[in-house]
Amino acid sequence: MPKIVDHERRRDELVRAVWEVISREGIEGATVRKVAEAAGVSVGGLRHYFDNQRGLLAFAAHAIGRSVTVRITGHLHADLPGPERARLMLEELLPLDDDRRVEADVWLACLVRSRVDESLTELRSTAWAGERHICRLAVASCHDTPLPELGQELADAVLERQVTRLHAFMDGLTLQTVTYPHNFTPRGIRAIVREELRLLTEVRRPSGEEDSGGPKPRRGTR
Repeated sequence: MPKIVDHERRRDELVRAVWEVISREGIEGATVRKVAEAAGVSVGGLRHYFDNQRGLLAFAAHAIGRSVTVRITGHLHADLPGPERARLMLEELLPLDDDRRVEADVWLACLVRSRVDESLTELRSTAWAGERHICRLAVASCHDTPLPELGQELADAVLERQVTRLHAFMDGLTLQTVTYPHNFTPRGIRAIVREELRLLTEVRRPSGEEDSGGPKPRRGTR
């Protein structure tokens, strides 16, 4: 009888192998042969999933996107206070444990490569839009406003500016925690995220105040 292959299980095994090799060897060292060795399969057995390094990188990046999406969707559907939901969603992008550390390593490596590899151009634009959407979900959760659809800006211009700030903050924090892992602990990273969300939550426009784009005087001042 022909051997029955569980493709979902095999895909998960290959994803782990790809992430492991890229995290250990870097982009240039990640070859189909090395992934095959790490996964314990033949090079020919990988052709169903990818047959060159470009396909390997796209495979790795899309797998990370799927994994993060599943976890964030779980937080969105959980019965949680808004700021807590926001924190948990943002933490899915940060290297807080072994799995997320490998994901962040691979994701950043793929994004850097996308600047010079046209086959990864779509990945770069998708990555930006996806992270911007997560930041919008976080800001909306903190301020208890309707959650936006993918690509939809928040109706409140003040909150949309908070999204821009949070996106830049998350990019910087991810880069630093991946590049200088010995300078950060999971507890410290979580504290940084909590503080940023606290600052965002405190920035509220007084009721009825129009947004002129400039600073507003405090009530009771002259």
